[in-house]
Amino acid sequence: MKPGIHPLYGPVVFRDRAADFAFLTRSTATSDRTVTWEDGRSYPVIDVEISSASHPFYTGTARVLDTAGRVERFERRYGAREKR
Repeated sequence: MKPGIHPLYGPVVFRDRAADFAFLTRSTATSDRTVTWEDGRSYPVIDVEISSASHPFYTGTARVLDTAGRVERFERRYGAREKR
């Protein structure tokens, strides 16, 4: 890599305030705010609106779509397919 053209890549804490969940990872994202992590060190913290702890897909609260109802509604609106 060319020196001096790439952003710094270091440890950052991403915090989901809605779910009271945080994780430490490496990123090029930076922040002026810091938080003290479990290991006693201080890391930059970035607050996120949604994470795996609060996203409906990961928490199991995702809605299941009624695909049969959608097909029936489509057929009522545009007519059923003719049999070949």
